[in-house]
Amino acid sequence: MAQILMFIYVLIIFLSLFLVVTNARPCNNVDDCRKHMCTPYGQLVRCINSTCECVLD
Repeated sequence: MAQILMFIYVLIIFLSLFLVVTNARPCNNVDDCRKHMCTPYGQLVRCINSTCECVLD
């Protein structure tokens, strides 16, 4: 029983880390993207191929 709970805890941790690391958000237009997603890098947010991406302008 303890091994099953440990497996579930580890699975939750890895899934949450995967969601944080990918940082890909589906979008239809630029308004669907987070505004401050690229501010530390001096780039602009654009919706390209239904994914929010940082681009140089």
